[in-house]
Amino acid sequence: MTSAAESYATYIAGLPRVLCGAATLFRDPGGRVLLLEPNYREGWALPGGTVESDDGETPRQGARRETAEEIGLDVPPGRLLAVDWVRGPARPPIVAYLYDGGVLGQEAVDAIRLQEEELLSWRFVPREELPAYLLGAALGRVETALDVLADGSGPAELEDGRRVDQG
Repeated sequence: MTSAAESYATYIAGLPRVLCGAATLFRDPGGRVLLLEPNYREGWALPGGTVESDDGETPRQGARRETAEEIGLDVPPGRLLAVDWVRGPARPPIVAYLYDGGVLGQEAVDAIRLQEEELLSWRFVPREELPAYLLGAALGRVETALDVLADGSGPAELEDGRRVDQG
């Protein structure tokens, strides 16, 4: 006879899978966006990565942990700017959370230390140059987050980097 716990575990194992990522949007006083150059894929990225949900980590906790690991800054994420449902080939969808990291002063910039196992470099990039660095949904997510910061709205809901029409 199957116990209720075993039946529930079987039910859960059969549910669809969704991955979760979280990142933080940092700017300099001129409004440029902090981007990181990973060594394991094309395109640049924000500080962030996979949320370790199997260990009980939340998206906000994941964004903070990944920021500390990748650039050496342990900064509590600010408000949620955007959530993006991103489909992809050969993987489950990813729900990507994007938090406000605020404007970094010179002291914080001087304290940036790259995680050399995964990252090649970092730089601040003006909005008009973001398309040369960010690929796919990441570009739309960052541009939308910048709009949310500028107009005080949000958080924004996106699908594949495009804002969802709520009308």
